[in-house]
Amino acid sequence: MDRPVTSMKRTTDSVAEGGGHHVLGAGHTHDHGGHAHDAATAKDPVCGMSVPLDAGKPTAEHQGSTYHFCSQKCHDKFIAEPTRYLAGKQSARAASKGTKFTCPMHPEIVRDAPGDCPKCGMALEPMGVPAEDEGPNPELVDFTRRFWIGTAFTVPLLILTMTPYLGYIGIREWFGEQTSLWIEVVLGSPVILWAGWPFFVRGYKSFRTMNLNMFSLISMGVGAAYVFSIVAVVAPALFPAGFRKEDGTVGLYFEAAAVIVTLVLLGQVMELRARERTGSAIRALLDMAAKTARVIRPDGTEEEIPLEAVQVGDRLRVRPGDKVPVDGEVVDGRSSVDESMITGEPMPVEKIAGDPVTGATINGTGSLIMEAKRVGADTLLAQIVEMVANAQRSRAPIQKFADMVAGRFVPAVVGIAILAFIAWAVWGPAPALAYALVAAVAVLIIACPCALGLATPMSIMTATGRGAQAGVLIKNAEALERFAKVDTLIVDKTGTLTVGKPKLVAVLPAAGHDEAEVLRLAASLERGSEHPLADAIVAGAEERGVKLSNAKDFEALTGKGVTGVVEGRAVALGNARLLAELGLDGGQLSETANARRDQGETLMFVVVEGAIAGLVSVADPVKETTPAALEALHALGFRIIMATGDNERTARAVAARLGIDEIRADVLPADKARIIQDLQAAGSKVAMAGDGVNDAPALAQADVGIAMGTGADVAIESAGFTLVKGNLDGIVRARRLSRATMRNIKQNLFFALVYNAAGVPIAAGVLYPFFGILIGPIFAAFAMSASSLSVVLNALRLRRVRI
Repeated sequence: MDRPVTSMKRTTDSVAEGGGHHVLGAGHTHDHGGHAHDAATAKDPVCGMSVPLDAGKPTAEHQGSTYHFCSQKCHDKFIAEPTRYLAGKQSARAASKGTKFTCPMHPEIVRDAPGDCPKCGMALEPMGVPAEDEGPNPELVDFTRRFWIGTAFTVPLLILTMTPYLGYIGIREWFGEQTSLWIEVVLGSPVILWAGWPFFVRGYKSFRTMNLNMFSLISMGVGAAYVFSIVAVVAPALFPAGFRKEDGTVGLYFEAAAVIVTLVLLGQVMELRARERTGSAIRALLDMAAKTARVIRPDGTEEEIPLEAVQVGDRLRVRPGDKVPVDGEVVDGRSSVDESMITGEPMPVEKIAGDPVTGATINGTGSLIMEAKRVGADTLLAQIVEMVANAQRSRAPIQKFADMVAGRFVPAVVGIAILAFIAWAVWGPAPALAYALVAAVAVLIIACPCALGLATPMSIMTATGRGAQAGVLIKNAEALERFAKVDTLIVDKTGTLTVGKPKLVAVLPAAGHDEAEVLRLAASLERGSEHPLADAIVAGAEERGVKLSNAKDFEALTGKGVTGVVEGRAVALGNARLLAELGLDGGQLSETANARRDQGETLMFVVVEGAIAGLVSVADPVKETTPAALEALHALGFRIIMATGDNERTARAVAARLGIDEIRADVLPADKARIIQDLQAAGSKVAMAGDGVNDAPALAQADVGIAMGTGADVAIESAGFTLVKGNLDGIVRARRLSRATMRNIKQNLFFALVYNAAGVPIAAGVLYPFFGILIGPIFAAFAMSASSLSVVLNALRLRRVRI
């Protein structure tokens, strides 16, 4: 959220340059933030009151506009939540941008307004980068309401209709059979006609455009079941004797139709929620940017301005701990900057005059003055946001198996229903037309995908719970489905293979020196430094129980190291450049340092009284679980590629030690996404495991993104899986779970389709000429229930699967 810059000045005063301010002249009208007013008053955006401009009332700036308030209370409310009070204006602005909407499954469908895809019935999604979080998806709100109200009616309907099959006939006996039938009408009608109405609309569109899908089957089956049941209640005498019970009533399908509608609504709600979360990744990225910048004016004065007001060429002050506002170049000052969001590497980078800095990276303890070089959409962060948006939008869901089946099944069912009608009308017993009509409707009802609708969501819900128990959080069904087919796994090094935090790994004393002494002197000197490498050395000394001394005359030499006096001795700690400046030759220790640098370690020489006393080594250590996890992943059929911002020598050393198949070194965020695109173009199914902001575009581009739960929020939002503990062995569990789930779904679909395939011809009356058997509604309802029960019980087996 943009943080407004507050001001208590009179609007008629002269206003400093920048920030979108304007000077108001007496007698002139001016529009502030879209609130038109005359020269004397302005509208308070919080309470709506007219505020006199000459009354010294408080004002605030937000996104380049000035707002006026009747009191300090309204002013403070606005400062806390400006977007809340400008929601109407922002929505209008978003609409004016001409947002286009597209189908994730059929990207060729582009519309000017939200709605349903004419081909598959899925809700259209907005294209482009969302500028604001404008609240929940209205379709998600609507479907959620329909689901809960539908459930509230379906549960008592099931109790009323299914308890007799379980041996409890008391409820229906208490109401009486005729009253029970009308209760079924009252409970089933709202679910089918209101909660299920969107499916009838989508089904109608699918038949009109002849793009048959799951909604075609649902609308046809549910509609036929409802009309059949209503006629059976109102006029049972219209049905042939073969379809009536002993008491003259006809079996109804209200509960089957209501269950189908409710289950499909549940699936739609789950899908809409998963799709809505994809926008959270982009908003998380946008939130990483600084909200304001501290601009230095030509006269030397400094002013806090909104980020959008920064211009190329502006001089900006970056205080200790602040985020760098935009991309630019240091012109004065010295500090270390945490660039892990861009490079993924945990070591901060020293910055002095002439060095580049990147927006949204975090300044250390020094103060910097920088010149803005790239602002707005040109910054690296903005480019990463655009990459994530494009990657997510390009990831069309896999054409669901049920849709594919429906596309072929619907014409077959309609054809069989027509043939059944003709056959019964021509050759059937009297009354022939009544038998023909009922047989045709029975075919449509029996084809209704009750078990088919249960098959996937039951397995997914069970697998999601099982995964959570094992520390694998599953974002959506699509991720599970895709991951079972993945053959290539790309892993980031820092934070994924490694711990992601610098740690003291070795102390190597020179001849004549003691390891504890070298560490004590180095850590005592580094206590005066606030560099993360210094923190690692001090923490390592404390872990080893080394007692530290105080350092005097401490001095930091940028890009070289530090010097000072410890226990009366001159001590220096630094790199080879510091050694050269002191006129020392590292000899054998320099060779040792170079060898360890090739393993990805950062080496520093310890110099005491002008002589080299030893080396201290800091590195980002490999996680204990990594080697075994990589071995298990190879056994599961993965080709493993490591993508890292490290240099190639370091990357090769780490890969050789861990048995990684391929490496990609010196890569930037855009490179990772491009590597994945190249692999996908070559036919590979690619999963990406990462934990940083720099991994977000790659996680979104991959067939499956896997985020470490210990990593950045934006990485988690971009990924299909999140591993709670952040260890690679979680990927092993996710792979086993995805394969078990897909096996389970296929078994469920088999149960469902066998029922449909067998039920449709029997409902058409194929057994009647040979055995005189005519399927009754009671039998059909029982068979449908048995099919659904088999699917549910099979899905529940996933709770006990070993992963």
